[in-house]
Amino acid sequence: FSVLLFIQAIFTSKQLFNTCATSPDSNGIEGQSYKSVVTPKRAGVAIGCCWLISFLVGLTPMFGWNKLKEQQESNSSQPDTVVCQFENVISMEYMVYFNFFVWVLPPLVFMLIIYLEVFKIIRKQLNKKVGSNSAYPEKYYGKELQIAKSLALVLFLFALSWLPLHTCNCIHLFCSTCETPSALTSIAVFMTHGNSAMNPIVYAFRIKKFRTTFLQIWNQYFYCKVDKNANNIVNTDIAI
Repeated sequence: FSVLLFIQAIFTSKQLFNTCATSPDSNGIEGQSYKSVVTPKRAGVAIGCCWLISFLVGLTPMFGWNKLKEQQESNSSQPDTVVCQFENVISMEYMVYFNFFVWVLPPLVFMLIIYLEVFKIIRKQLNKKVGSNSAYPEKYYGKELQIAKSLALVLFLFALSWLPLHTCNCIHLFCSTCETPSALTSIAVFMTHGNSAMNPIVYAFRIKKFRTTFLQIWNQYFYCKVDKNANNIVNTDIAI
């Protein structure tokens, strides 16, 4: 009975909750207001909550919501031997009702509503007529728009990568006579694994501070070079 499947579920939930936690971060809070709202303590609490919920969601099958007993009963000659395949050990009721309908779909809808509201507010601010000496609001909200676009792209890639697999799970649960091609399922699984590699690439290409920090870590640990200006990066700039 493989624990790796549940570890994968933990990190999958963590990835979604991280995206959900960062979505309010692009709501247009300025300067000192941002520092007073997003404090290190609150950020730590948010990270801790994301990990806690992810562990609860991912480890739920290990507490009994699985097909272990069914596999042991079907293989009465060797009850301790279980064919460790996803559909053999993971309950589709858990994947669809609990994982998808409770912990995946609602956060996706929640983030979609947030980003639509963010884009609406920023567009409204950018379309306002400002005086000749009011270049700062336009520059600020233009930067916020680029940040929101970057985070929305991460959300879109997550949905594009994970919805096909959850759709296959729904078909498998609600239509027992329907057969999903194994090649299609394999592609859907491959897309979910590839999603984890997409986010660093998106951040590196879209957000200058992330790219600079990544290069600093790479140079420090792989080339033993230390950037003396590493602590001089204050503002999050968007790559053009």
